[in-house]
Formats: sequence, structure tokens, C-alpha cells
Amino acid sequence: MKTFSESEFEDAFIELLTQNGWDYTNGETIHRRPQDVLLEDDLRTYINARYKNEHLTEKELQTIITSVKYENEPSLFQTNRNIFNLICSGFYLPRDNADLPNLLITYIDFEQPENNEFRCVNQFTVVNIAERRPDILLFINGIPMLIIELKSAIKEETTIEDAWKQIHYRYTRDIPILLRYCFLSVISDGANARLGTIFTPYEYYYAWKKVNNEDPTSTGIGEIITLVRGALAAKRLLEIIRDYVYYPDPSLSKEMEIVCRYPQFFATRLLFDNIRRHLKTETLVKALDVGEADGKGGTYFGATGCGKTYTMLFLSRQLTLRDNNSFGNPTIVVITDREDLETQTSKLFCASTKYLNEDSVRAIESRQDLKNELGSRQSGGVFITTIQKFCSETGLLSNRSNIICISDEAHRSQINTGSKLTISDEKGVQTSYGFAKYLHDSFPMATYVGFTGTPIDETIHVFGGIVDTYTMKQSYEDGITVPIAYEPRLARVLLNEQQAKDIEMYYRQCEEEGSTEEQVEKSKNAMSQMTKILMHPERLRKLAADMVQHYKKLCAEKPKVVQKAMIVCADRTIAYLLHSEIKKIRPQWFEARRCQDESLLTKEQLNKLIPLPLVNIVATRDKDDPEEMYDLLGDKKFRSLLDDQFKNDNSNFKIAIVVDMWSTGFDVPSLAVMYIDKPLQRYTHSDYFACKPGVPGER
Repeated sequence: MKTFSESEFEDAFIELLTQNGWDYTNGETIHRRPQDVLLEDDLRTYINARYKNEHLTEKELQTIITSVKYENEPSLFQTNRNIFNLICSGFYLPRDNADLPNLLITYIDFEQPENNEFRCVNQFTVVNIAERRPDILLFINGIPMLIIELKSAIKEETTIEDAWKQIHYRYTRDIPILLRYCFLSVISDGANARLGTIFTPYEYYYAWKKVNNEDPTSTGIGEIITLVRGALAAKRLLEIIRDYVYYPDPSLSKEMEIVCRYPQFFATRLLFDNIRRHLKTETLVKALDVGEADGKGGTYFGATGCGKTYTMLFLSRQLTLRDNNSFGNPTIVVITDREDLETQTSKLFCASTKYLNEDSVRAIESRQDLKNELGSRQSGGVFITTIQKFCSETGLLSNRSNIICISDEAHRSQINTGSKLTISDEKGVQTSYGFAKYLHDSFPMATYVGFTGTPIDETIHVFGGIVDTYTMKQSYEDGITVPIAYEPRLARVLLNEQQAKDIEMYYRQCEEEGSTEEQVEKSKNAMSQMTKILMHPERLRKLAADMVQHYKKLCAEKPKVVQKAMIVCADRTIAYLLHSEIKKIRPQWFEARRCQDESLLTKEQLNKLIPLPLVNIVATRDKDDPEEMYDLLGDKKFRSLLDDQFKNDNSNFKIAIVVDMWSTGFDVPSLAVMYIDKPLQRYTHSDYFACKPGVPGER
């Protein structure tokens, strides 16, 4: 196989760019001062052409250039974010002639890409705090929006991570005057190529493995070709910059910038088109001559690593900003089936008002709040709620057809739209309905979209066919998740052979019955017997001892891996009893500390930590719980604190005992092991094994 020097690799990369809509210029031929990073001639050319009928004065033209040239904030991140918003959203220019109305100026023509100036430049020396020369810069209308750093694969001492370090350490430190405009960055070593932002940690740079969704995924050097054609091609890059680069609102103090991964990009596009085809609007169907107007927006099957919540966010932006003729300022309702998922989702969405171009973004607090907010709203708004807030008393909230309901975990309580019969001695035969039925009654003309890692027949029936998929195999191949090793330990914690037979019989019954509400109801007697086994004091003692021994062994064998662990129990009482048994074996684990060794952390790192035991239970509490259990479980605020601390690798909180919360849809990249002490239904097998650990580390 032919190998390339860095200069040859750079030339080959530029050749790929020129084949995909970019004009090439050698930076040494551009007449400019080394401290000037804008190509003002290109910017002037674009502005004059775009607004040729507005007869801009030289003073007005200079104001437009100055506005983007001298934007300055206390930090590089703040400046970068402000310039991004300015470039993408534009600003209103007061005219020199006071009789003329203010003119909206935008620095990119997204609607007609051919009106923009696309230029790739190398040999572009920048002098700021120090002198540096990035390998390749991509300029759109004279503004350097993407930086590319290349390393040669023939140099064993250099890696793709060295390219990342060069951008994130050397360039950020020495030429921030350039980096303030660079919203995206690419790193490559000739064998791999990855896309990120100038604020993206190295482990979250990812390959762009497809040009079009129907293509097979690329590998090796093919990733360079698919990255250029699939993400950096001039028109495609405009689309990504416009809708798939995300900065949270300034109210969120965390400095981060997100760019979509290729599965999120294609899934969002496909879902948007599918929703549009299936809106319950007869006039729309006639106009497009497609679709069934059935309100089934489709099912997205996304396993571990697909980034479902961000895909929902990207989709929500599309729905609120694109094709207003079809959607007409829609109301978007994001629906989860658990409080912790609602909290996780609303945390992201509520910090995204600027991105969503919507001021009214919030979580619904109660059933009455649901009625008040959505019963009277005529358009707009993005709301996050749990499906449990919909009940028989909710009734009709709105007949509007521009309501889009996006359901997360669309294989559980989000699909029980039918009825079921229950028989009791007191009330006789009764018909009852699931929460999903009341949801659909509340919004009969809405369009429903389902996100799930476990699509089942009922999911397809409620939400429509699978629009796009991202499988566990793809996630592993993309380096987003790591292989999961399964180690059966049942025999170590059972009391006798009969218990093993009872458990095996229960699993067989679960497999035969599937997972519908009606079928789950039939297994309650079996589960009652199972609970007696699971709660047996001697079994719990053996279970606690086995887990402690296994965890200690894991820590000893892999000391460099962050040892976060999760224990999944069948119910809250079992979780509490197991917690007590572990405490008897390792009482020192239950001393509240900020971290294992404070001397290893900086003051800034320590300030983010709260003293906690090594082991904590994450579950809701009930008013009838025993006092000690009630106090231990804490309130919603305490659970939120546990959430933040468990995701902090430095925290002393290492082992979480959970029941339903956190067991699915909860991303902790440093989670090393999960102990499942809970019978699983058909769909929950995939839930547990398809939503867990991400990069980095081992499992």
C-alpha cells in the first residue's frame, strides 16, 4: 500500500476538497497581514452580490465587516459561540439613509448555496500570541469556519491524537484570533479521519462513515473519502453548520459545542420527511401527493450510542424552523415514561431555547399544568413531560394537527393504547386503559414519533414503520461503545436447586408471555413467588458478599479503569435490604467522602464534588417507607445530586443500586460493570444491554 508524507497527504486532501465544491488557494499568495484571519475580499464579494439591490454604502459595508471582525468576549468559547450565532442568524443593519428600514444581514446564504464563496487554503500563517500555520482551513465567504490538522501515517511517533493536541492545545493557546471563527475541526493521520469541534474532547471525535444513508459504512482510509464527501462537501457542510451544530444557552455555564454524528444527521433528515408525509392534514397530502395522513410519524430504532436525545433535539429544530408551510409553527411534546428520563431530557432542551428558536421550552410539572399549558396553546412551544400525566380526566387538549409528539422508550407504556379487562371480587369485571390511550385522546390530530432501542410489533402499530436504524454492531464498529462481556453468577447466590428451577420456570413464562400490559398482569402471581426468593435474607447475604468480592477483584485487576458499577434490583425493598447487607460487609464504603484521594485533585475539581458514600440507592421514596429507608432515598433534588456525582469520575460515589431509574437511557461512559439481580421481560433484555456503557474504558 502506498504511503504518503504529510505534504503529499495534504495535497491529496485538498484535491478531494476541490472535487467537492471548494476552490483552492495557496495562503502564501493572499495579500494580507499575518494577524488578519478574514479574507475580506471574499466577504466583500459575497455581501455586494447578495445585497446588490440594496445599494449599500461603503460605510454600511464596513459596518458589516467590522461586526464579525471585532466581536470579542472574555473567553474563546463565548466569542466563538457569539460569532457562530451572528454568522448563522445575522443582524439588522441600521441604514445610513434613515428613511430606509433596517436590513437583515446574513453572512451565509443557506437557501442558495451557489451564492457563497467556498475556499480551501493551506500555507496560511497566522501571527497572534505566537506564529502558527494550520494545515488546511475552509473559508466560507472569507470566514475560516473549519480547521483541518493532518498527520502522516508513515511517522510512527505521530498519531491522530497528536493532530487533536495541536488544535486544542497549541492553536487554542497561540492563535485564538483564528480559532474564534473555527466552529468545526477535522483531524486525520492518513488512515483515520474524525470530525469534531474545537471544544470536543478527543474521545468524542468520530468518523463520518457515509456519504448517503443507504451507503455501506466505510473503514480505514475510506473514512477520509466519506468524511469529505459526506460532511465537508460545500453544500453538505452548509447544512451541518445551519442545523447540526449546537451550543447551549448562555444560562448553562458549561462550555460545550456539539456537532452531530452521521447517524444523527441521517436519522433527523429521514424522520423530518416522514413526519411531513404523515401529518393528519388532508391539504398537505394533496399538495405532496404522498403519505397517508395517519399521524404515524415513524419509529427510529437507535441502539446504544445513537445519541437519541440529541437526535430529538436536532429534529425539534428542524420542525420549528424548516418548512413552515407544512408545520405552521408546531407545538412539540417530548414524552418519556420515567421521571429521571424527563429530568435528563428537559435539562438539555431547557438549555436550548436559542437553538430551538423558541422561548417557551419547559418541563410540564403536573396534570393541571398539562391542561393549563397545552389546553389553551394555539401554536409553538416545546414541552417535556411523562406519559403518566395523561389520564382519563385529561380529556381533549387540542384538535390541532401541527402538534408533534416525540416519544422516548417507545416500547413500554407509550404503546398501550388498547383496553384490558380486570376482575376483582369487590368491583367485578372492569375495563381499564393505559396512559398512551389518554395521550392519543388528548391530541387526536397529532403526529406521533417513536424513539426506541427495542422496537416491538406494538411500537410499529402505534408509531408507524421503522424510518431508520442504528444497531449495536454499528455502535461498536464506530467506537462509540465497547464490547459487553456477560458473566453468569446465579449459582453463587441461590440457596438450593429448587430455587434455580423456580427462576428458570419464571424466565420461561416471561419469554412465552412477551411484554404487553395484559400479559404482564398474568405473571403477577409468578412474580410474587419470585420476590420471596429474591428477598430471602440468606440469599441477599450471599449476593452482597459475591458482589463485594467481584467488585474488589475487578478494581484490583483493572486499577486504571474508573470503577463505576450499577446494581439493578427487582424492587425498592430488595434494593434497600441489599444496601444494608453490603454495609455490614464493608462499613467503610459508607463513610461520606468527596473522593478516594483528595491530594490527587485540583481545587477546581474538588469544588465540584459532594461528600457521599461509595454506595447509594437511586430510587423514589414512598410516604409509607420506614423512616431509615425514607431518609436514605431522599427527594428529587437529592436524586439529581446523585446523578451529577455518579457521572463525575472523581466522585467517591462509585456503586449505584437502582430499580428502574438509571437502569435504561442513562449514559455513564465510565460505567465498568452492571450487576443485574432482576427478572427481565422480553423488551427489558435489550434495554439493559443496549443502553449502557460508552467510551472510554473497558466493560
